[in-house]
Amino acid sequence: MTDDPRLTPLAASLPPTVPFVGPEELERRRGAPFRARLGANESLFGPSPRAVVAMKAEAAEAWKYGDSTSHELREALASHHGVRAENITVGEGIDGILGNLVRLLVEPGTPVVTSAGAYPTFNYHVAGFGGELHKVPFAGDHEDPDALLAKTRETGARLVYLSNPDNPMGTWHEAATVERMIEQVPEGALMVLDEAYCDFAPAEAIPAMRADDPRVIRMRTFSKAHGLAGARVGYAIGPEPVISAFERIRNHFGMTRISQAGALAALRDTEWLGHVVSEVASARERLARIAADAGCTSLPSSANFVAIDCGGDGALARRVLEELASRDVFVRMPGVAPLDRCIRVSCGTPADLDIFEQAFAPALAAARK
Repeated sequence: MTDDPRLTPLAASLPPTVPFVGPEELERRRGAPFRARLGANESLFGPSPRAVVAMKAEAAEAWKYGDSTSHELREALASHHGVRAENITVGEGIDGILGNLVRLLVEPGTPVVTSAGAYPTFNYHVAGFGGELHKVPFAGDHEDPDALLAKTRETGARLVYLSNPDNPMGTWHEAATVERMIEQVPEGALMVLDEAYCDFAPAEAIPAMRADDPRVIRMRTFSKAHGLAGARVGYAIGPEPVISAFERIRNHFGMTRISQAGALAALRDTEWLGHVVSEVASARERLARIAADAGCTSLPSSANFVAIDCGGDGALARRVLEELASRDVFVRMPGVAPLDRCIRVSCGTPADLDIFEQAFAPALAAARK
């Protein structure tokens, strides 16, 4: 297929790819459903029952546009975090907010720093606006704050990205390490701290909330622990000049009434959140046992997934992935060496993990032939 000649030169130069191929598309390609959906880091424990009730009630009001400012949700989030509502923007998941942040700060040729193998959707947005990505390797299966800072200083980057806990490895840095990184962000740069998995992390991994710090913007989501991935609700906490700039470009009616109501109810249901966090911790322990029983090691994780080292290189891990898919189990794997020696398995219900346990050892054996 040839490109439409009306495309901008930048758009025409981009590959027609997406950061992740969704499980529904994979099921269409293979002509069969998966029995265990363990690759997208969704919450298989579902959303808060209170959130479901709230969304059902709001469905009858779906003829109305959603509140363009997400006022009630922003006020509740501000109270929850002890910040001002002016320090919060709400958007269509962290992905949507990342896209708008890049649009605000990146133009063709703008240097941006991230880790090789870190969240690819951030890279997708940077490429989409013509930014110049500079990547540094992980160190010991962790993102490397010192290397990220050094590359930021070297390139004069405007954005530097760090996720904590990390995706795809599930590793994390202590808050003191992250805070030291924030303190050393060069003038003119902004640190993007992606905390999508923070609800599963120990308290010592989460820096104190200083919303007006001009050096950092923090990303949070309702997609993981709150089980609202399909509702697409994320938010960013940061200095007011950056947050207010989102008003210039964001999709003001992008947040549906149903999503806002679900997120508000989920935020208030702390009991359900605690239940999910407990279930995820149990699932991580079981995934580690399944890996050990198959002769593999797993990485300690503070996210809702576990990276399992298959004991070889990326080619072996990819064969394991394919063998699992042939057994109707959907998982994913990191995209670059040496991280790609692992597969990444989302925490699931006991029934989901039963299916994975039955499939993993045979898949591993078949991949090693």
